[in-house]
Amino acid sequence: MEERYDPAVVERAAQTFWNEQQVFAAEETPANAGAADKFYCLSMFPYPSGRLHMGHVRNYTIGDVLTRFEKMRGRNVLQPMGWDAFGLPAENAAIKNGVPPAQWTRDNIAYMKRQLQALGFALDWRREIATCDPAYYRWNQWLFLRMLEQGIAYRKTGVVNWDPVDQTVLANEQVIDGRGWRTGALIEKREIPMYYLRITGYADELLADLQQLPDWPERVKTMQANWIGKSEGCEVAFPYAPQTRELMGVDGALKVFTTRADTLFGVASWQSRRSIRWRWRQRPRMRPSQAFVDECRRGSTMEADLATQEKRGMPTGYAVVHPFTGQLLPVWVANYVLMTYGEGAVSGCACA
Repeated sequence: MEERYDPAVVERAAQTFWNEQQVFAAEETPANAGAADKFYCLSMFPYPSGRLHMGHVRNYTIGDVLTRFEKMRGRNVLQPMGWDAFGLPAENAAIKNGVPPAQWTRDNIAYMKRQLQALGFALDWRREIATCDPAYYRWNQWLFLRMLEQGIAYRKTGVVNWDPVDQTVLANEQVIDGRGWRTGALIEKREIPMYYLRITGYADELLADLQQLPDWPERVKTMQANWIGKSEGCEVAFPYAPQTRELMGVDGALKVFTTRADTLFGVASWQSRRSIRWRWRQRPRMRPSQAFVDECRRGSTMEADLATQEKRGMPTGYAVVHPFTGQLLPVWVANYVLMTYGEGAVSGCACA
């Protein structure tokens, strides 16, 4: 045994042996083989940005320790690796560096793969995939088309976080202090057509099955129930006032979803403190103060942030009619109304 540990020599010898013997290759066994003898460990695929960082090392080390532990217990273990290789940031980076996006992505994958292999993780590289491969994403397309045919996928407009530099949509978690996590650009709120999955159609089943997870912490199950977000109530139509219909050039009504229909008679225009409010969107001849609209566009779309921020609003000069009393109700725009809840309008009530 050597007096000093030389990682380069030891790691090279160990990894050469692992590769030659296919130590981490999962065995193909019949479907009816004992499930207890199998273990599947899938960590989040990395985005091929070009280099691994310590966050990658931490993430994959956790999965690797678990994988090795189960393998030492004699189980047939599968730990695959792949690349989350789609995204406009990759195209923008390729354009910036004067390299075709396909070459940029493949070069990054090759470099990061060498880094992962140098770390000696117990990965079955025979199972490697990249989501930019047609052989992979054709099945994404196939599955989406099946959901579209069944009405599970549908199209409607929605408000998103838009990064004007990367020219792409960001998740709420990627917006830090109103700026894009990658570019630092001020994020805009944009309403664009998108595809949605009708998860609400499975709300009852999802909520009921949470009770079949006895080992899950209660706080996690509560978070899941809140995310499913089932609300029981009704939709109330407030017809546009005659003058408003004339100014807007449209008929119809402003629809409000409420879980407390019993408070409807409390909706009144007394001192103009209780009124119909909705989050502003592009509508013909309905333009409040542009400065206020721009401020709302820069605001967060996260419900937690909306709940704690200062509540602000302003009148539009438009009005609707109370469906039962016939009273005129002023319409305001506000910075706390969720466009994704109902049709993006709420009613204010003294007794709510």
